[in-house]
Amino acid sequence: MRREPRRSQKEEKNYNVLYMGGSILLIGIIAFVITFIVYGNKMDKQASLDNQKIASLVQGSSKDSEEVSTQIGKTVEEVQNETKTEENMTKNANTTKTNTTNNTKTTKTNTTTNTAKKEETTKSSETTKAETQKEETNQEPLTFAKPVEGEMAKEYAKDKLVYSETLEEWTTHLGWDIKADKTTVVKAAANGKVKSIKNDPRYGLSVIIEHSDGYETLYANLLSTEFVTVGEEVKQGQSIGTVGNTAAFEIADESHLHFEITKNGESIDPSTLIK
Repeated sequence: MRREPRRSQKEEKNYNVLYMGGSILLIGIIAFVITFIVYGNKMDKQASLDNQKIASLVQGSSKDSEEVSTQIGKTVEEVQNETKTEENMTKNANTTKTNTTNNTKTTKTNTTTNTAKKEETTKSSETTKAETQKEETNQEPLTFAKPVEGEMAKEYAKDKLVYSETLEEWTTHLGWDIKADKTTVVKAAANGKVKSIKNDPRYGLSVIIEHSDGYETLYANLLSTEFVTVGEEVKQGQSIGTVGNTAAFEIADESHLHFEITKNGESIDPSTLIK
């Protein structure tokens, strides 16, 4: 009988290590296989359940969708009809209300406008009347003064004749001729406004001033009128020009101022207004 050679201690140790490692590896493989099988079965069951649940949800959703779609379709149609009807009723009501409101506003506006116009007319009339009364009340009494100081060369002669040296005949004389040297300052006889300044063929350089109550004064045979302008308001005693010798129908007379007063176009004797 042959004996097997006895292993060395080192070889025995290596063998034990390999044996233990192989055992551990085998156990790990077996555990992995078991775990894989168990987990796989569980996953298959879970997948099956999920598929069933999904199918069930899909079917339920489809049914709900069909029901909801049907309900929505009916509701939309009905709502559209009802909405159209309500819109038409609302439009008609709004139109009627708007027309009524517009008519009311128009009537009210016209009434208000007419009332306002009447009030404005009344106020304007009352204001004009009040202003006229105020002006008449506050108006200074019209008085006249001699426009230049000097000797009377010719007096007013409407109803009798006076001799004209220039015309060499007897004529009427509708104003005053007041002697004064050339360049003597001529003054306004009363308050008023300059109506015109002109070079008249008969009266020569002349100024006409209009006053209240229809009065006008004429200053003729002037040398200059540089102190006033047409439209200017003047006061009694204000300078309006200077004495000259420009009147053609009195050219033969000494230098003087030819002065006239009229009321509403009718000549007046200055002596009735100037004392």
